[in-house]
Amino acid sequence: MSNYKPIIGITMGDPASIGPEIAVKALLTERLFEVCRPVIIGDAAVFEDIVKRFGSKAKINAITDIKDARFIYGEPDVYDLKNVDMSQFKFGEISAMAGGASFEAVKKVIELAMAGEIDATVTGPINKKSVNEAGHHFAGHTEIYAHFTNTKKYAMLLVEDHMKVIHVSTHVSLRQACDLVKKDRIIEVTELLHNGLISLGEKNLKIGIAGLNPHAGDSGLFGTEDDMEILPAVEEARRLGYDVEGPVPADTMFSKASTGYYGGVVAMYHDQGHIPFKLTGFKWNSEKQQMDSVKGVNITMGLPIIRTSVDHGTAFEIAGKGVASPDAMILAIESAIQLSKYRSVEKV
Repeated sequence: MSNYKPIIGITMGDPASIGPEIAVKALLTERLFEVCRPVIIGDAAVFEDIVKRFGSKAKINAITDIKDARFIYGEPDVYDLKNVDMSQFKFGEISAMAGGASFEAVKKVIELAMAGEIDATVTGPINKKSVNEAGHHFAGHTEIYAHFTNTKKYAMLLVEDHMKVIHVSTHVSLRQACDLVKKDRIIEVTELLHNGLISLGEKNLKIGIAGLNPHAGDSGLFGTEDDMEILPAVEEARRLGYDVEGPVPADTMFSKASTGYYGGVVAMYHDQGHIPFKLTGFKWNSEKQQMDSVKGVNITMGLPIIRTSVDHGTAFEIAGKGVASPDAMILAIESAIQLSKYRSVEKV
């Protein structure tokens, strides 16, 4: 299967964001066409505007059926949803139109993957407020995917070099996140992480499981969740055959994870995992007052289809200026390719 070139569906994200720009820039990376067949899902007029705005020589090939995609470098295929009114369109602004367009692109890429017309999906950044103003009440991409694939057990896995982080909970309040630290859920995400590491080709399957409280509770001095929920989950995971360590105080676990000591780690809540992850992959240039690079891939584990994503937001403040880095989008596409190849081998 070394010559297998999966079809990768890439959503434009919020059209008012950097999403369309990074999608086009990624598809102007010639080496990607050597290993996959990419197609953008969105509004072709938005992408025609992008290439004109930045003086690119790329030629947009608008299609309404995957079968019509040509997959030619320099001529990005765009599955045209015709859902953005360019006379009303403005970069960097929250709007129901932009939110609706981004939501429809996600819904369509899921449909294409579920129908087997594409092999994997990659999502550009969306604005949750715009999506909600359009009448679609979801906390984010992960929840949209879970809903339209009817998936009950899923988790967010972040990937950047040595740092691979899965979360027990994500888009909930911190107060609610503490209540969600339960033995069964920790075992569930540990299994999802183990399977994810294998599918990504990771050889080191040692997993670190973070404590919730300072010093992992310090034998109950700073909370009981570590002893009552996390430790029993670690012990059960070992009985199930997983190579796990924990609960490890989070302030030391992530420093070890960044060196490759762990193949992956389990974070108890959103910011516990995202902050060290973004310190690894996001590089801010204080002189230019902008990011030099924004690296990191978000993979939704547990779905019947493959979904990877950039792990950054819409960056409305630089949308339309031509300075957005496509690094994370390229990495997300490369991860989708790897996962597609692993899944294709599994089916043989």
